[in-house]
Amino acid sequence: MRETRPRLVGKLALAARSLVEVPRAHAALAVAVDEDDLAAFEDGIRELDPDATLRLLHYLEECGAVFLPEGKEGGIGVRLRFNARDVRALNRLEGEGGPVGKDDV
Repeated sequence: MRETRPRLVGKLALAARSLVEVPRAHAALAVAVDEDDLAAFEDGIRELDPDATLRLLHYLEECGAVFLPEGKEGGIGVRLRFNARDVRALNRLEGEGGPVGKDDV
């Protein structure tokens, strides 16, 4: 059986954004929506337009969120793409380049 993404609803977007640790202001800027509109969407007050919802879904996936469809085990959900071991390895690799300095070419 082929899994499909669940429809992105506000609370699922909020959960995903929290998991990937992206501030609301950054997410709003990245997907070209007003921060207040994103807050209202996450709070279930109003919907985003379909294009903005799709941009938000893709952005959250790029940040490491994996959306889980409803199934026998339960309802829709979200998890991180990487497990704890992978995150530790990525964090270690990110620090190996040394301090950032001015690049005079």
